[in-house]
Amino acid sequence: MLPRWSRGLTHLSKLRSFNSIEFGKDFSLIHRQSYAAVAPAPAPSADSFPPTKSSGNLDKMFWSKPCSLALAPDSPLRVEDPKYEGIRRIVLKMMLFYSKQSKSIRGANVIYRRVLSQVDKPAIYEVFNLEKTFRMTFSLLVLHMWLCLRRLKAEGKDGVELGQYVYEIYNHDVELRVSKAGVNLLLTKWMKELEKIFYGNIVAYDAALLPEATLEELTEVIWRNIFSDDGTSKPDAATLRTVQAMARYVRREVSCLSLTDKEAMFSGNFMFTPLESSSTYSVRR
Repeated sequence: MLPRWSRGLTHLSKLRSFNSIEFGKDFSLIHRQSYAAVAPAPAPSADSFPPTKSSGNLDKMFWSKPCSLALAPDSPLRVEDPKYEGIRRIVLKMMLFYSKQSKSIRGANVIYRRVLSQVDKPAIYEVFNLEKTFRMTFSLLVLHMWLCLRRLKAEGKDGVELGQYVYEIYNHDVELRVSKAGVNLLLTKWMKELEKIFYGNIVAYDAALLPEATLEELTEVIWRNIFSDDGTSKPDAATLRTVQAMARYVRREVSCLSLTDKEAMFSGNFMFTPLESSSTYSVRR
C-alpha cells in the first residue's frame, strides 16, 4: 500500500472504529470484479500498530491437532433454512426462494457473519495484542475472508460461485463502513485502493502456503500485512513471538477448514476456532 493510503487508513481509524458501524443488511449491490480471477496487485502492506505487550502463553497456543470446524447438529449456533409446507412452500418456490441462487445468497450471508463474528470479538485483539482500529479490523477481515474463499475454491465451480457471493457481500459491507466512517467525497477512489489491498493480501497469503514456500514466509506476510507500521521493518523478539503465534493460528485454521465438510461450508454452519481464554487450545462448541 502506498504511504498516502497508509496515512488515510490511519485517519479512518481515528474517525470511527470499523467494528462500531452496524453490518448492513442490504446486499443488492453487485461488484464487478471476481475474486476468483486474481491478478497480482501491488505488494500488500502495512500501516499497522505493533503489539504493546506479549503473552507468556503465546508459545503454547495453536499446537493442538486440527479438527473440523463444523457445528454439531444440535448446536444452537446453527442456521437452517425454514421448512415450510403446503401453500406457503408453493408460493416461496414460485418466488424462487428454493432456487440455487437464493440458497447460495443465504449461505453467503451466514458465511460472512461467521467471518465478522471472529473479527469483531475482543478475544482476537487481546490474544495477539492488537489495537482495535479501522485499519486493524480491515486487515483481520481480509485474512479471514481469504481463509473462507480458499476453502470454498477447493470445492470447484460451485465453491467459486458461492465465494463470489461472499465477496460481494464483503465489498458492499466495506463500502458502507467506509462511507459511514466519514469518507464520502473520495469513496470510489478509497474502494479501489481497498480492493487493491484485498487482492494483494490474498495473493501474498496464497503464495506463502505454496509447497515450495518456506515456513517463515507466512510469518513474514502476516507481519507485513497486519503488524508492521511500514511494511519493511523487522519485529523485535517479543513481537516476533506474537506474529509466529498468528501464523500458527492461520495454518491451523487452514487445516481445520480443509477437514470441514462441504455442507457445513456452503450453509455457513461452522465457526472459527474460539480464542476466548483457554479455548485457544481446543475447539469447543
